Amino acid sequence: MRVFSWMYQRVLDWTAHRHAPRYLVLLSFSESSFFPIPPDVMLAPMVLARPQRAWYFAALTTVSSVIGGLFGYLIGYFLFEEIGQPVIEFYQAQQKFSTVQSWFHEHGVWIVFLAGFTPIPYKLFTVTSGVLAIAVLPFTIASLVGRGARFFLVAGLLYWGGDRFSRYLHQRIDQIGWATLGIATILFFFFRYLR
Repeated sequence: MRVFSWMYQRVLDWTAHRHAPRYLVLLSFSESSFFPIPPDVMLAPMVLARPQRAWYFAALTTVSSVIGGLFGYLIGYFLFEEIGQPVIEFYQAQQKFSTVQSWFHEHGVWIVFLAGFTPIPYKLFTVTSGVLAIAVLPFTIASLVGRGARFFLVAGLLYWGGDRFSRYLHQRIDQIGWATLGIATILFFFFRYLR
């Protein structure tokens, strides 16, 4: 069944839309403070659809993500009880939040730089930075470097491997999609019931 190839083509069509950069900004901003979907899922197809704008899209994603990170910082600093705590509970991320807090105590602001590459949601790092009142300037610089490195890496890989990677993805998207769905289902049941 070719469900994923149809969805993939739809995403490519959307990313070529004239308002796609606005959606990328909104997604990048919100992911850094409260939304679960990372901007890579939109950045990657946008670079594939318009490789000549790869660096612009990477810069747009980085700046929007850092501004969203500052918003997450403000949530942690001023509104943790009202907004931050409910968001963490909604995503059932209390244990991850505790882990991130211990990393901050151990490594300081350097952990924000590394956060751009961890599987732990970036919003936990931004909200925790606010809760712990990390200095804003080092937080912003670490966010800019860490998030920028991630998004420019994604854009660069797709820019340089674009046509070949795009052809491969078109040929194998259904197998990749079903395999990913199967792995996600197994992991869900494992962590939910067998842990």
